[in-house]
Amino acid sequence: MTALLKFAHAVDWVNDKIGRATIWLVLLASLISAGNAFSRYGFNASSNAMLEVQWYLFAAVFLLCSGYTFMRNEHVRIDLVSNRLTAKGRNWVDIVGIVFFLLPVCYMIVTMSWPSFMESYVNDEQSSNAGGLVRWPVRLLIPVGFMLLGVQSLAELIKRVAFITGHGPDPLLKGGHGNDGHEQEGAK
Repeated sequence: MTALLKFAHAVDWVNDKIGRATIWLVLLASLISAGNAFSRYGFNASSNAMLEVQWYLFAAVFLLCSGYTFMRNEHVRIDLVSNRLTAKGRNWVDIVGIVFFLLPVCYMIVTMSWPSFMESYVNDEQSSNAGGLVRWPVRLLIPVGFMLLGVQSLAELIKRVAFITGHGPDPLLKGGHGNDGHEQEGAK
């Protein structure tokens, strides 16, 4: 279990670095958006390339930060039933969700999106908009983003199994989903 936990912590480190770096793209997208609005309404000048850059940056933030968000336990979840379970019960729900839903979906999206990226790259696909951008970089974000989420899912699975078997702390105590400090009692 020690080697698996080291792997999980290495994955956490990678997704943490990627997530913290990618978050800055939100600021960049906002500045580009403001610049586009200013040039459009102030000077009656517009750029399809700058509009597409905004979309690319949004896609990068959404896809590259999904593993980071999962690692921090800040993803969207439905706590209606989960909050009524013990700490082990909540971790079991996550294990089932990761194994039967999240990992298969990540695998499917990575394997199905890679050929689309390769075709776009080989054909040097361009935007159909006048002055638009090359498309392969944004197509690459899909398999990379879901690969990062899939690897983080493995790390989260390891941490949840470690908790259930008594080899680690409750990974669900971090984040903001009903964890108000009273969860320590249920962890015993």
